[in-house]
Order: sequence, then C-alpha cells, then structure tokens
Amino acid sequence: MKLNVFHVLSLIVIIFAIASCSSNNSELQNDKTAPFQEVNYTYISSELETMELLNAYRVSIGLNALEKINYLSYKSEEHNKYMITNNVVNHNDFVTRSQNIINVLGAKKVGENIAYNYNSPQAVLNAWMNSPRHKENIFGDYTHFGISIRENPANGKKYYTNIFAKI
Repeated sequence: MKLNVFHVLSLIVIIFAIASCSSNNSELQNDKTAPFQEVNYTYISSELETMELLNAYRVSIGLNALEKINYLSYKSEEHNKYMITNNVVNHNDFVTRSQNIINVLGAKKVGENIAYNYNSPQAVLNAWMNSPRHKENIFGDYTHFGISIRENPANGKKYYTNIFAKI
C-alpha cells in the first residue's frame, strides 16, 4: 500500500515538473522575440497618415484594423534604403525579408507593397488600390503592418515600402 502511494506521488511530481518545464520554454521563446518586436522606430507624419488611411479603408469595408509593429516598419525602412542605394524599385530579397519576419515574429504569412515617386499618402493609397496585386495585400487576411517612406536625397523622390503580416 505504501509503495502504491509512493508511485502515485512520484507520478504527480513528474507531471508537475514536466508542466513547469513546458511553461518555461514557451516563455523563453517569447523573451527571445521580444527585443525584435520592441525595435525603436520613429514615424514621420506621412507614414502615420498612410497607416491611418489604410486602416480607415479596411474598416470601411468590414475588415479588421491592422496593428502597427515597429519591427515591420524597420524591415520596410531597410528595403527603402536598399532601393535608394541601388537606384531600383523592386521586391528584391522579399523571400529573405518575409522569412526573417516569420522567424522573428512568428508570422503565418507576409505581404509587401512598394511604390515610388508619390507625393502624398492619399496618392500612394490610390495607386495601390488601382493595382490588383497591391489591393490584394490591403484586403488581405493580415493582423499587423509596418511602413517606411524615405526620400532619395539625390533626386527628392519618395520610396514606399509597406509590409503586412498575419501573426
């Protein structure tokens, strides 16, 4: 009888230890991504206005508003800097960018819109809405987004990168 009680108590201790370890592991995974989620990013007024316009449009057609994540804006800014430095407008390295976002933020899917040489948030939104692929991202099943708008100092033209993620 004492042996049976000992086995039951041992089993309870083992189950408790396993449950405790599982909980700690998931917390460690969250802590691992926290610094990336909390990247500092200073938004300029046109970036905030573009995000507000995107969300207002999504809400007006019954979709959820997207939550801003600085890390997505940081990755958008990296791409803008690449495009400015190389004098190109493209989605080069999108697979690498999206895989990084999947790894760092745990995103289930990632989309990207880019634009060049628009002078206002409304103008770039209109252009994206007139492009089926860009519009698909705006209407997409996403939960978060980030944006960067940077001006090429050599010619004054603006580069836009908007990244969407479902987290």
